[in-house]
Amino acid sequence: MTLRFGILTASDRSARDERPDVSGPALAEAVTSRGWEVVCREIVPDDLTVLRETLLDWAGRCDLDIILTIGGTGFAPRDVTPEATLAVIDRLAPGLAEAMRAASLQVTPHAMLSRAVAGIRGRVLIINLPGSPKAAVENFQVVLPVLPHAVELLREDPAAEAHHTKS
Repeated sequence: MTLRFGILTASDRSARDERPDVSGPALAEAVTSRGWEVVCREIVPDDLTVLRETLLDWAGRCDLDIILTIGGTGFAPRDVTPEATLAVIDRLAPGLAEAMRAASLQVTPHAMLSRAVAGIRGRVLIINLPGSPKAAVENFQVVLPVLPHAVELLREDPAAEAHHTKS
């Protein structure tokens, strides 16, 4: 199954071309190395309105299954990615964020400071990831095993039922 991704980096400095976005390309490599497709990538400032509008636009497209956001999940005043995500999702997917935090706690106690959320808008899964390239890829690898099945369920694919039974 080919999964189709949008990767949205939230960074004031990268949006102003003051520093390169290293996390977006690292995450795109992690996606494409699985044989999946990155349909769109964009860098936006840490701005609630811009993030919310971009998420709404992307989730309304017919060519995305999953939107991965990078950055804006910490305690800094401009870290508003979770709020933008919560404003657009229809349903929470808390197990994904919980799993990422649990795995990250094995690496650093700073994982307790993550405010990342995950949720569903229509048939699109939105997952917040941390801003650093290492942490973004590590967190993506935590949720990676369940993504094909999640998309099957969102697409109402009859094959999804087969994955609920023992082999």
